[in-house]
Amino acid sequence: MIITWQGHSCFKIVNQGGHLTIITDPFDKKIGLKPPRGNADIVTVSHDHFDHDNIKTIGGDPFVVNSPGEYEIKGVRITGCSSFHDSKQGQERGLNNIYLIAMDKIRICHLGDLGQDKLTDKQLEKIGQVDILMIPVGDKYTIGARLAAKIAKQLEPNLIIPMHYKLPGLKVDLVDLKEFLKEMGLNGISAIDKLVVKKKDLVGKEMEVVVMKP
Repeated sequence: MIITWQGHSCFKIVNQGGHLTIITDPFDKKIGLKPPRGNADIVTVSHDHFDHDNIKTIGGDPFVVNSPGEYEIKGVRITGCSSFHDSKQGQERGLNNIYLIAMDKIRICHLGDLGQDKLTDKQLEKIGQVDILMIPVGDKYTIGARLAAKIAKQLEPNLIIPMHYKLPGLKVDLVDLKEFLKEMGLNGISAIDKLVVKKKDLVGKEMEVVVMKP
């Protein structure tokens, strides 16, 4: 599996063999970053906002997952779980979809624009075991560093990939990544262009943070 970060909450996930591509939360150019391009087989959308639902930028007539439920597309299993975009039961920003993507025997959890103080027992049961966690850390519109660290501990993934934080050129007001790294006890960490991973590579890793270049 190869994972690359397109910026914000958008990742490109290509399966082993390279014949299936998933894009998460494609964004519009209005956020100040270059929108993702190319074809995909599956696109997941955490919620309907221009910095997460720019489906039209993706080619290939992808299957779009934009609501809770159980899906199986071309051998990929996706579980969508409803959550809140804020800490007030959705009263401020509405709902958000969490997705558990099972592909190549690896379980990836994309939290979207999660705003809850913690995950509920029902949500944790729905999500289940997580190998790779994609978690927002930029505060303002989602959880910030402290809550992100707390929620990561609830899920106990092997790898943590922070997303949805301040970037050069980004017009969305978010907090810098260093706040989350500090919360995780890290002074700094080198960013990588892509993550190439197999299930066996995750054995023995415990909540290891991976920073990616957009």
